Amino acid sequence: MAITIKRKEGENISNYLYRVSSIIRRSGVLLSARKKQFYTSKIGKRQKKESALHRFRFLKEVNRRQKLGLPIDKKQIKGSLHLR
Repeated sequence: MAITIKRKEGENISNYLYRVSSIIRRSGVLLSARKKQFYTSKIGKRQKKESALHRFRFLKEVNRRQKLGLPIDKKQIKGSLHLR
C-alpha cells in the first residue's frame, strides 16, 4: 500500500514533515510493517519432534561425559551426535 504525499506550494519543511507523519500514522502502514517485521511462522510437528529428540540425545551425551569425567565441549558433542 503505497502512499504518495506531495509538498504543497509554499509549505515549509517542518509543516510538511508533520503532515506526512500524521498521514502515515493514520493510514496504519507503519503499524502493519512493524507487525510483519517480527513475524515467525509456526513450527511443524515433525520439526518439534526432531528438536526434542536432538535435545534428548545431547543431554544424554552431556550426562555420560559428566559421569566419566570427560570435558564437555559442545562443538565436539554436536559433531558426534550426527554420526549416530
